Amino acid sequence: MDLRIGVTDNPKEIKVELADDTDVAALRSEVDAAVAGGGPMLWLTDVRGRQVGVPAARIAYVDIGAAGSDNPVGFS
Repeated sequence: MDLRIGVTDNPKEIKVELADDTDVAALRSEVDAAVAGGGPMLWLTDVRGRQVGVPAARIAYVDIGAAGSDNPVGFS
């Protein structure tokens, strides 16, 4: 599952690849809590085990992609 986060005052977005079995409801709750002031950072762990921290006060938007919604390249 792909997650894209827009950050204020920055034209680029942060892209994080999460496991396809990620609980979307729990992820939304974490984002909601971070944006509502539940913590200074939103911490996420990608499929490779790397941790990504985003300052909660700088989050402009969050786009949660569907599981298995990658964009394959090739011919069918």
